Amino acid sequence: MPLRCWRRPRRAPACAISAGGCGPRREWFQLPEAALTAYVGFFLLRADRATSVALSVALLVLVTVLIGVVLLLSQAVIGRPAALLTAMTAFGLFFLASSSKLAPVGGILAMIPAFALSLLGPLPSGELATRALLYVWLAVAIPAGVSIALNLLVAPAPRRLAERAMAHRLRAAAVVLRAPGTDSRAELQALRHEGTAGIAGWLRLAALEHGSPPRDLLALRSACDATARVLLLVEVLDGALNVPAARASVAETLEGMAGILEAGGYPVDVDLPVIASGLPAPAGQAVAALRSTLAHFADAVPAPPDPDPSAGFFATDAFGSPRHVRFALKATGAAMACYLLYTALDWPGIHTAFITCFIVALGTTGETVEKLSLRIAGCLVGAAAGVATLLWVLPGIDGLGGLLALLFVVTLGATWIAAGSPRIAYAGFQIAFAFYLCVLQGSGPSFDLVVARDRVIGILLGNAVVYLVFTRLWPVSVAPRIDTALAALVHRLARMSEAPDTRQAAMQAARADAACGAIAGDLALLGYEPAGIHPGGPWTAQRARTLHSAGALIAPLALQTGEPRLPASLDALAHRIAAPADATPAPAPLAALPPWLAPRLQALADCVHDQAASPAALPATPSHATP
Repeated sequence: MPLRCWRRPRRAPACAISAGGCGPRREWFQLPEAALTAYVGFFLLRADRATSVALSVALLVLVTVLIGVVLLLSQAVIGRPAALLTAMTAFGLFFLASSSKLAPVGGILAMIPAFALSLLGPLPSGELATRALLYVWLAVAIPAGVSIALNLLVAPAPRRLAERAMAHRLRAAAVVLRAPGTDSRAELQALRHEGTAGIAGWLRLAALEHGSPPRDLLALRSACDATARVLLLVEVLDGALNVPAARASVAETLEGMAGILEAGGYPVDVDLPVIASGLPAPAGQAVAALRSTLAHFADAVPAPPDPDPSAGFFATDAFGSPRHVRFALKATGAAMACYLLYTALDWPGIHTAFITCFIVALGTTGETVEKLSLRIAGCLVGAAAGVATLLWVLPGIDGLGGLLALLFVVTLGATWIAAGSPRIAYAGFQIAFAFYLCVLQGSGPSFDLVVARDRVIGILLGNAVVYLVFTRLWPVSVAPRIDTALAALVHRLARMSEAPDTRQAAMQAARADAACGAIAGDLALLGYEPAGIHPGGPWTAQRARTLHSAGALIAPLALQTGEPRLPASLDALAHRIAAPADATPAPAPLAALPPWLAPRLQALADCVHDQAASPAALPATPSHATP
């Protein structure tokens, strides 16, 4: 089972309790936007308690500052629609959502002050404005407080999640050796494409919690890198080791190590049983490399320096590329168009169109269309569940307890989806949000279908506006960043081949695997792009072949022979990908490479040559203009 599956049963009840736990607090303060309060609680919970608490505190602090600024502006805004619109546009904050590390929460941060300002329009006095802003602050403060309390009480520690993730990977590798098949190999490939960044992040959070001895964390950090190398070596053994007893012996060792990690420890002095001698290449080399890796699996030694420079708060092109400003203008324009529409129509029930623009707007057209597709699908499912609840379930509920139980059950199911594949996870959030919008209409159970209808119409309207804006005004294709990522991937393979030790090679391999997963995701996003900016089927197929060839090199490079010319050859291929117009011929494959590596390098060289020789196929639209 994939990592997401074992995570689901642990986090789904917590999210459901959090969303339901916001209900009594909301009732106490009589907040007008009950659905928003529940959704923020749903949004704040993450896999581990440290991330959830940090996110809750950070969001609360940021929203407090933003609401404070809005409060200072409120006297200048009340009764002056032009000033209101100017202030809302200024507070779009979409620029940060595109150009900084706030990208994951940039839309939410932009929505809070803009939504607060939108509440000030019809208010006649400063007293009511202050109360409205207090309600908006409470809509964030209540779920943040519930999230912090819940995580400190019942959420798993980051160290436990890291240990379980490594154990899951080792068991998946053992399954490939014991029962090789399409499903087990696909699972191993998916785990490799997840990389080890999540595990390393959990271990860093564990260090911040000061709940584990530093020596244990050093050992687990070594185990994290070693696990990545084990997955590569198992892939080599799967294709080269044909001795059933030997495969079973390796699998048994990996299962034993997984059991130790699941129990809260880490394996030391692992001795791989003696395997038949005289194994053909590359099986013999892979077994020897695996024996060495397991012997030093959890050595408590400091990690080598990170091979990648740390990124700053802002993207490198934050103030040099027009795409960030264009994104902010498009997203803010879409939101303001929805605000003007429902204000002019005097139809406040569809204000969810305004909120939708902040949630679905992303940097590229493909990402935006994918997210709004999931939002529409989730909206329809959640709305259907909400209407069915209004018709057949709520009439039998009297009191807050029954309503909270209902919220728990529905949120549990929505969270199960949200904790799944990243390709469908957002639909789970949207199912919950649409359900909350339909059912949570006041201080208790309500049966008004008009409210549910208006809110669903608002969501669909917001999606339509965002789609029109992002596909017609400065549309941005994901295609240019695919070539850049492919070149970076091959450069990383070069760094992997010249790594001074196996641990640094494993770190580079894990990041190369994660890059393969990210590029595959970008190729899938091309399917959401309209014909005007889509690069075409042949272009996409060629990049997919190049990606496959580059990914096929990662495992054999784990057995790299130290050929000094190999990094230069890979760097030359990366340069050819990044600059296909360069007339410099690609280097010939190295004749001295072993037979398990040379054909794969030749395949990559052929793909790079074909890619450079083929037309760019990118349409000449503003989406591909280089700043």
